[in-house]
Amino acid sequence: MASFRQAPLTGPALLIWIIFFKTCMSEGNMTLPTETTFGSGYSSGTEEEMDYSAFVQQCQKASNRYFRSWFMPTIYSIICFVGLVGNLLVMLTYIYFKRLKTMTDVYLLNLAAADLLFVLTLPFWAANCLDMWDLGLFLCKAMYSIYKISFFSGMLLLTCISVDRYFAIARAVSAHRHRSRAVYFSKVSSVVLWALALLFSVPEMIYTHVNENQTCTTFSGDTIQLRVGIQVGQMAAGFALPTLVMGFCYCAIIRTLMQARNFERNKAIKVIFAVVAVFLLFQVPYNLAMLVETLNTALGGSENCDFETRLQYALDVTQSLAFMRCCINPFLYAFIGVKFRHNLLKLLKNMGCLNQECLLQHTSCAKKRAPVATDVETTTSFSP
Repeated sequence: MASFRQAPLTGPALLIWIIFFKTCMSEGNMTLPTETTFGSGYSSGTEEEMDYSAFVQQCQKASNRYFRSWFMPTIYSIICFVGLVGNLLVMLTYIYFKRLKTMTDVYLLNLAAADLLFVLTLPFWAANCLDMWDLGLFLCKAMYSIYKISFFSGMLLLTCISVDRYFAIARAVSAHRHRSRAVYFSKVSSVVLWALALLFSVPEMIYTHVNENQTCTTFSGDTIQLRVGIQVGQMAAGFALPTLVMGFCYCAIIRTLMQARNFERNKAIKVIFAVVAVFLLFQVPYNLAMLVETLNTALGGSENCDFETRLQYALDVTQSLAFMRCCINPFLYAFIGVKFRHNLLKLLKNMGCLNQECLLQHTSCAKKRAPVATDVETTTSFSP
């Protein structure tokens, strides 16, 4: 069969084709039937006839990204400044006056070190809220690992403080009998707690990476089951169990103090309520949000974009509250103590930040409020 080849259009023929094409394209002449199909599976029907249910729509979360771009760096900067100053003052006071005389003193020094270690990473957390992570894989892993080490060591140290307060108040006779070995035991236990915190943070050291969006994050899409298992284990061992121990200890302490008719003890009850309130307000909401996020991940995620957006808002806000606890701890657990406040004022005076007149004024006011000399070495955290 001879092949057919169309000759090129030139001259009058080209002019005729142009006129014909314009006529067909004019309004009312270029129409297509509503059932005309193009290939397989495509139809030129109206938009009402199209079924978009089969298409998966990705939740963009643009509002979350905008919120994080200004809210998180602002909060992190405030926490970093306050936490840096507060925890440095705690550590300098304990070291300068060599005031490690009780178990709580040792635990408070370690708690300040854990909080200080964490606040030093907050500039990197602020950088991670920007568009891209440009600081490399090592700093990415270090940021998440240090946070986990600080979090777990802080939780375990707070648990040990509550146990020490329990024995010092609810089991005073037994605590006094073993007082000579208490400081040595607290130092040994602090080393063990740091080792446990380091062990709990191993998953972050291994699975933290920089994803395809150039964001520093933990775990990847193909490790969902592993992620859920690790997060559940961490929340159970690093949060739920210490919370139960602290709850038992503080309930026993309150019950013991309620039976004592002493002004100092009544002041201690108020401090305990402050301890519990700060813990519940700053730490529990983030862990509840993390629990919801973990359950959502275990169930394969949600198709409701509004739910995903609200959950991300909740995680960002509650995480900021949890981070804020590291700058509240110095005021709550250390600055409350009378002797600690006196030593802090002396330190500020020796550093040239406070004159002798102000020092005498503050110390004399404290002596008027507490005229009776009491041995508060065993109740550092609860001295008014």
